[in-house]
Amino acid sequence: MKDVFGLIYTSDESDMRLRDLTRSRSIAAMPIGGRYRVIDVLLSNLVHSGVSNVGLITQRNYHSLMDHLESGKAWDLNRKRDGLFILPPYVTRSSTGSYSGLLDAIRSNLNYVRRASQRYALISGSSTVFNMKFDDMMAQHLATGADITILYNVPADDESNGDADRTHLKMDESGRVVDIEVTPHLNTYPNVSMDVYIMDKALLTYLVEVSAAHYRSDFVRDVLIKQLGELKIYGYKYDGYVSRIDSIASYYKLNMDMLDESIRTPLLYRPNPVYTKVKDEVPARYEAGAKAVNCLVADGCHIFGNANHSVIFREVDLDEDTQVESSVLMQGSKVGARSQLRYVILDKNVTVKPDTRLQGTPEHPLYISKGVTV
Repeated sequence: MKDVFGLIYTSDESDMRLRDLTRSRSIAAMPIGGRYRVIDVLLSNLVHSGVSNVGLITQRNYHSLMDHLESGKAWDLNRKRDGLFILPPYVTRSSTGSYSGLLDAIRSNLNYVRRASQRYALISGSSTVFNMKFDDMMAQHLATGADITILYNVPADDESNGDADRTHLKMDESGRVVDIEVTPHLNTYPNVSMDVYIMDKALLTYLVEVSAAHYRSDFVRDVLIKQLGELKIYGYKYDGYVSRIDSIASYYKLNMDMLDESIRTPLLYRPNPVYTKVKDEVPARYEAGAKAVNCLVADGCHIFGNANHSVIFREVDLDEDTQVESSVLMQGSKVGARSQLRYVILDKNVTVKPDTRLQGTPEHPLYISKGVTV
């Protein structure tokens, strides 16, 4: 794995479906689990795998992400050689500063790819949350002599159908991919790509340059599908927990899933702990009569009321006689006395006035935008 560099593309078509959640931040910068961001899990996966050279391609709404990452010190990526490289968009003769897809994004950052001393590239999107080391995937890539290896899983439910952007894979007995479906209304194959690919850097450079010469920008449609016969493409199955953030409902479900210890522990703590930027705060304070049952409560909170089955980020205030159930309260939110919240997502710095009742449903949580007073 020391001969592998990571390349994370933080822009995603899911941004449009997440609406206000990604108005001022990318999916990679979205807060999860009370104290983490999505990018923390992706970077920790690479670092635990022994990857020390990581490029982060950004496109829009990336200021929050850059503020969180800083020099990469929290992930041991502030190095003299290699380390974390944030690659924001810029305008040149060959780049407009706005990417039409993964291929276009990599083409605009080919200088970084060419400078990388490692032979292999591990390319990842930013909307899939999972915890794994890539050693075994890399070992399979070498053993099969694959040109490209795709990480995939088999969802336990029917989440792969519908309007969400999914890539379904069909493989033969040896594990080689023989057919690909993109966003089918009714999928034929249960295997769903996790948008993680391993390939040789020289092959990546060649594919990007050929695609640019033919005005192609979509990696799956313009490269994988059109060259299934020419390229040896294999799949590697991942059996752990996977969450795809492509809607407000899926973001809500991920946070609620983290309240389950059987999911939270392998996803965030053991055996591969997720690293994040540490912000020193005073411990959460619980006043007399306050109660928090089955909740994740971050530092700096001030709890007077009651919370049940909820994720509460830093510096959240719950006043007297508040009732918060199955909700996600982001940093700096204030909930007034006697208010009731159920199936609600409060973005950062939302103020809920006293005696207010807000309610959504598990399938359609009520979302309140950043900085709003209700």
